[in-house]
Amino acid sequence: MVSIRQVKAARALLGWSQSDLAEHSGVSEPTIARLEAADGELGGRGDTVRKIQMTLETSGIEFIDENGGGPGVRLNRATKKRVRD
Repeated sequence: MVSIRQVKAARALLGWSQSDLAEHSGVSEPTIARLEAADGELGGRGDTVRKIQMTLETSGIEFIDENGGGPGVRLNRATKKRVRD
């Protein structure tokens, strides 16, 4: 499961505002703001969570599961290269 902190970190890596995420995902900006105001796992309806996660992943974000060092996010290599070119 993806956490709110991971979503915020993913947006930061992409340089996206809540408005940008709303535009790309089809989830309203007030809904994203409401979800990000909480802490813990990304809540909301299942379809909303899927839209947000899928949008971030197709934009180059990899969600890293808890692995002893804590959950996280990173840009995949192909995205890093595209961003630099």
